Amino acid sequence: MENAQLVGLSRQIALRRQMDVVANNIANLNTTGFKAEQLLFEEYLDPVARDRDFLLPDQRLSFTEDWTTIHDMSVGAIVQTGNPLDVALQGEGFLVVQTPQGERWTRAGSLQLDASGVLVDLDGNPVMGEGGPIQFGGAETDVAIAEDGTVSSSAGIKGRLRIVEFADPQETARDGNNLFSGGTPIQATATRLMQGALEKSNVSGVGEMTEMIRVQRSYESLASIMQQQDEMRRSAIQRLGNLSA
Repeated sequence: MENAQLVGLSRQIALRRQMDVVANNIANLNTTGFKAEQLLFEEYLDPVARDRDFLLPDQRLSFTEDWTTIHDMSVGAIVQTGNPLDVALQGEGFLVVQTPQGERWTRAGSLQLDASGVLVDLDGNPVMGEGGPIQFGGAETDVAIAEDGTVSSSAGIKGRLRIVEFADPQETARDGNNLFSGGTPIQATATRLMQGALEKSNVSGVGEMTEMIRVQRSYESLASIMQQQDEMRRSAIQRLGNLSA
């Protein structure tokens, strides 16, 4: 009976972690360029656990373990904004931004100019060009961003946005504020930019709500089973006590 409760508890812990992932996806339903997460599970077999009093060998116990999370890198819907500083990435590439912790990668193309005319993201992190941050003068107009990332204005070409791709995007890790870190970035070859547009979150609201309901029901079902197991153990102890008396 204890084994049944331990197996059920392992599944409940995994379901709680899955609920956190689902809740985070739903919270970022309207976050520009957000990539949904999915939780992967694997079977964990308990190593040698035997009781020599049984006639037959004990069966190894199979637990549930939340192994890792993966990024859903599918492209979200592209919406037109008309803002010349908005860019949508078509492909698997990322923009590069400079943060106090070092370079980070992002799919959020909502860009702006800070007080000194430097191109930054919404958190004020400079968006990196191939030669460093891109800066505009106060009188410059007609900002244009080409498909290959070349940035120009009324003063001419200002630079080219640095765009990176990854052979395996799953090597990257979420770093907060819709940024990614880690991995081995390589120069993008299959990513194009669309000016005046943004990539929306790829989270499916209906799908995530359905998943939240499924996880909640599974958790409640396990709680009920574990309660029944506890009652069985209490009843068994009581009967053994009566027999001993």
